[in-house]
Amino acid sequence: MIDLLSIERDVVALCREVGAFIQKESERFTPEAIEQKEGFNNLVSYVDKQAEIKIVERLQQLIPQSGFITEEGTISKKSEEYNWIIDPLDGTTNFIHRVPVYAISVGLSYKDEMVLGVIHDVTRNECYHASKGRQAQCNDAVINVSKVKTLNESLFATGFPYYFFDKRDVYLEIIKDFLTKTHGIRRFGSAAIDLAYVSCGRLEGFFEYNLNSWDVAAGTFLVQQAGGIVTDFKGGNNFVFGGELCAACPVHPEMLTIIQQHWWK
Repeated sequence: MIDLLSIERDVVALCREVGAFIQKESERFTPEAIEQKEGFNNLVSYVDKQAEIKIVERLQQLIPQSGFITEEGTISKKSEEYNWIIDPLDGTTNFIHRVPVYAISVGLSYKDEMVLGVIHDVTRNECYHASKGRQAQCNDAVINVSKVKTLNESLFATGFPYYFFDKRDVYLEIIKDFLTKTHGIRRFGSAAIDLAYVSCGRLEGFFEYNLNSWDVAAGTFLVQQAGGIVTDFKGGNNFVFGGELCAACPVHPEMLTIIQQHWWK
């Protein structure tokens, strides 16, 4: 087994370095640099791609035998043991529109179990990190999920897909239900940021569907290491690759019940 603590420290340093690159590029980024990937509103830029290349090159040095699952596909290589799951710029649409909410997300799995997660909130310079057996931290200070136990004291976050709108009406019914029973719902445009905020107690919960593994691998691990609960909409454990998740503090059971009441009508 590798030294996870040492790897965690190296990944934190790497994310801070790449975050500085992203922030510098944001000052001179122009709309002409936007590219359209397959699918409506699926945007990318040279910043995403270059950030991913920088991250992959360094991670290959940390664990030479590791595989990679990456959003921008600059490398495609799966390992039977260690696999990095990377979103070099989660919140690309925010970045393009100069909305200061975007992050780097790096997760590491060992035989399909998450063992490390790092999310770097670029514009706030906050780095959330954890490895197996260790409490989640933000900038090296220990963090915990909120202690709130009731919906009427909770603040949630969610997201909306940029495409695949088949479940739109059902999803809006869930949101309408939560709006009448909570302090409100936020939509930041970055699942990594949403999950990081659940892990440190700024939000009581986050739910979304039509997600990819690179959006959530690091963040779901952070929530768990901070004492939170993460499931898919069925209440199971297929939330990294299953495309849907509910992550929360102790309000999770009540939150999940409302989601389930609508989702399979």
